[in-house]
Amino acid sequence: MTDKLPIAVFISGGGTTLRNLLGRIAEGKLEIDIRLVISSSPSAKGLDYASAAGITTLVVEKIPGTKAEVYSEQMFAPCREAGVKLVAMAGFLKHVLIPADFENRVLNIHPSLIPSFCGKGMYGPKVHQAAIAFGAKISGCTVHFVDNQYDHGPILLQQAVPVLPSDTADDLAHRVFEAECEIYPEAISLVAAGRVSVVGRKVVVV
Repeated sequence: MTDKLPIAVFISGGGTTLRNLLGRIAEGKLEIDIRLVISSSPSAKGLDYASAAGITTLVVEKIPGTKAEVYSEQMFAPCREAGVKLVAMAGFLKHVLIPADFENRVLNIHPSLIPSFCGKGMYGPKVHQAAIAFGAKISGCTVHFVDNQYDHGPILLQQAVPVLPSDTADDLAHRVFEAECEIYPEAISLVAAGRVSVVGRKVVVV
């Protein structure tokens, strides 16, 4: 038995964010219980990281034509069965409706300072290239609660990083990911400690 917060992690690809969370857990710096990793792709590298850590994995592909409500149930029913209290999206690229019982219980990290450079289709290198093309002097990352719109839910934490004149999208992505590796575990820890409440669009940390 454990009193650590039971969570699920949703992934789609490389699993670098999941790997970071697993590393923090192994170092004793993140007191959570990852009970389930669900991937939208059977080839996601993150599945290997989860399996190596002894975590139950599941692949739920979004089949074209599947109703949004059906896909949502396919994703969240296993979470309920596993006793999950928080879902952390970690490079999860599919749009999924958040059921009422998981409202303000799903976190995502986005590689920009929302509301800049976000929304449908804005993920991965596209975000960093957009920031550079716009001439932004700072970018960063945002941990937010997920609602039914892209990159829209209440913001929990943000961290800024500089955009340098010589930056390529890869350069900026590396700098932003370093920040992500710090604030995502911090955000999850705050939720796990019961220090977070959401009132409308405002997130209060005590």
